Amino acid sequence: MNFNLTQIPERTVRPRTHGLTMVMDKGLSVQEAKNLMDVGLPHVDIVKLGFGTAFVTPNLKEKLEVYSSYGMPVYFGGTLFEAFLIRNQFEDYINVCKEFGVSYMEVSDGSITIPHAEKCGYIEKLSRHGVVLSEVGSKDAAHIIPPYKWIELMRAELSAGAQYVIAEAREAGNVGIYRGSGEVREGLVQEILTQIPEEKILWEAPQKAQQLYFLELIGCNVNLGNIAPHEVIALEAMRIGLRGDTFELYLNKKV
Repeated sequence: MNFNLTQIPERTVRPRTHGLTMVMDKGLSVQEAKNLMDVGLPHVDIVKLGFGTAFVTPNLKEKLEVYSSYGMPVYFGGTLFEAFLIRNQFEDYINVCKEFGVSYMEVSDGSITIPHAEKCGYIEKLSRHGVVLSEVGSKDAAHIIPPYKWIELMRAELSAGAQYVIAEAREAGNVGIYRGSGEVREGLVQEILTQIPEEKILWEAPQKAQQLYFLELIGCNVNLGNIAPHEVIALEAMRIGLRGDTFELYLNKKV
């Protein structure tokens, strides 16, 4: 850090297994990716190339080389996995990941229906090739999954080989663990946490109010995802009580 301040909570440091910040890259240029790494490297743990953007991103290999040069794990959005799967190109997906040097993979079923046993089978197969993150929750706001089902799905996917389970929210933060207004489904979240270890859950939280909720509930080392590149530094400041929203969260006394 740039200077000394007392009463700052202890953050895990890279490479960390919890307290993760996953950034969503929805089409950054090669230079923008480098800029993100120059500024955000200490605070970013994983970069996701959102939904199917990797298919249409110019200079994709060059951009991935930038991330790789900083030791930054990258994975393709789950929608791309589903796009390969629905076209019966699962093996092609594995080959693409190998070709581009992508060793993190997301398994999701937010856009297509996959029998859960089959989904767990894909998780198991991909875990032989790298780190798997599996996403739970539908992108359809009308499809409400009861808490016990979230727990059941998450537990099974972790057992199948997923390193983390992602709680779905979409890029806007208005489905899955959130209501259409963006409000957290608090009862759902708290019930999930009675059964699933918090360090194994990556909460998609693109909105500041959502990030604040999880920081207050779990602490500065909660795993947060779908963070916009330009919000990385602001989020890190909020994590440690250096933003108005969390200013008094870690203070022992007022000064």
